[in-house]
Amino acid sequence: MHVLVCEDDELIASGIVAGLTAQGLTVEHVGTASAARAMLKAAQFDVMVLDLGLPDEDGLKLLQQLRQQGFDLPVLVLTARDSVTDRVDGLQAGADDYLLKPFDLRELAARLHTLLRRVAGRSVNLIEHGALSYDPSSRVTKLAGKPVDLSRREQALLQALLHNRGRVLSSEQLKDSIYGFGDELESNALNVHIHHLRRKLGNGIVETVRGLGYRLGHADGTEPPQP
Repeated sequence: MHVLVCEDDELIASGIVAGLTAQGLTVEHVGTASAARAMLKAAQFDVMVLDLGLPDEDGLKLLQQLRQQGFDLPVLVLTARDSVTDRVDGLQAGADDYLLKPFDLRELAARLHTLLRRVAGRSVNLIEHGALSYDPSSRVTKLAGKPVDLSRREQALLQALLHNRGRVLSSEQLKDSIYGFGDELESNALNVHIHHLRRKLGNGIVETVRGLGYRLGHADGTEPPQP
């Protein structure tokens, strides 16, 4: 999951970034509304965490403008504004969820997974695809009932494919899901992760669409994970 955090308090932001990264999420942080707009144009995100008290513009105004411009990514508002009116205003402006400060990082991560689950049209966290199952919350992957050990990057790649079942994703879209802006990226890094995922989950799990990118393939369990 690629998360954009728009929070001007550096202490809170660093805690969010560290906590979500430790749970296997790819996180980018900005501290202003203008930086958030630039980041949304530069990369593809799965969900946004938005503080309302930004130094250059009120977060509600930013959210309203994003919705008017057609940005449909899920947005979780994270704020100290705790009145019912504030919560109603946030939801009516286009927020998908509302979490008050102070908060627990585990709850924040759980709410983000829930938002992504709703977008995908699932009622439970567990994602099943043939003989493959993956739980984004616990980060447990199983093939034909047997646990498969995946690295954080491999999990991010698998999750991107599972959440976009039937869609062809370009190399750039997959890289956005796997890497942060500050990560050093070698030219063949994506191919290496795809190779490892195929080795562990079967050659058919990632289908190459020549000239376009990649999409989720079959996971029938006929090719057991290799050591």
